[in-house]
Amino acid sequence: MPEITPARIAEIYRYPVKGLTPEQLARAELTPGQTVLADRRYAIENGPSGFDPAEPKWLAKPHFLMLMRDEWLAGLRTHYDDASHVLTIRRDGEIAVQGDLTTAEGRETIEKFFATAFAGQIKGRPKVLESPGHSFSDVARKVVSIINLASVRAIENIVGAAVHPLRFRANLYVEGWPAWHEFDLLDRTLAIGQVRLRIVKRIVRCAAVNVDPDTAQRDLAIPQALQRRLGHADCGIYAEVITGGTVSAGDAIAAEAPELL
Repeated sequence: MPEITPARIAEIYRYPVKGLTPEQLARAELTPGQTVLADRRYAIENGPSGFDPAEPKWLAKPHFLMLMRDEWLAGLRTHYDDASHVLTIRRDGEIAVQGDLTTAEGRETIEKFFATAFAGQIKGRPKVLESPGHSFSDVARKVVSIINLASVRAIENIVGAAVHPLRFRANLYVEGWPAWHEFDLLDRTLAIGQVRLRIVKRIVRCAAVNVDPDTAQRDLAIPQALQRRLGHADCGIYAEVITGGTVSAGDAIAAEAPELL
């Protein structure tokens, strides 16, 4: 079955710290069974969660600082440097804090910033969490998230307002598919050069997408609007990497023909 329209990767992003700023990438190395490098590598615990770095287990996002509840996070601008492991947080255009997330001192510096600057907006002591190889994803499996930009434009028509694609915090943004075509790809394989991704799940959206990533304002009710119009609150798909390699912005992306039983 040929692809309905030519499609390509428009943009690539990762989210080193759950709930904080996306970082745009020109390319990404994908490894079978893994996320985009450093995607959701860290999370900031919002009061005791019981997370054990020695025996990491998936926990639901309410245990952490996250946009579904903490829209003020979108007002921060952050960057994580892979070489130095330093997280830089800017507030109102100025560097507010920096810390090496691999050291106790660096983590404590970041924790103190959140505890002090947002004391009235967090429910417990903030703590930077990490466990090698663990991803603080919204789902228990290690996935790459994909958003169809035509579906975002369809949502704009539904809500009657501009919708920033980064509200959906995806790894790969695809241009060239018809709106909602991604839902027809469940259980199929996407080919990007030599890379292969298996589509495993639709993404059910939560209140995080109601937050404008530029203004940090909760100004829309997207899941509710989707539910009323379409009977579901889904936008985007999760994929597992089955054959690794490098993907780049601009790369063609195509659905392979389904296997015949």
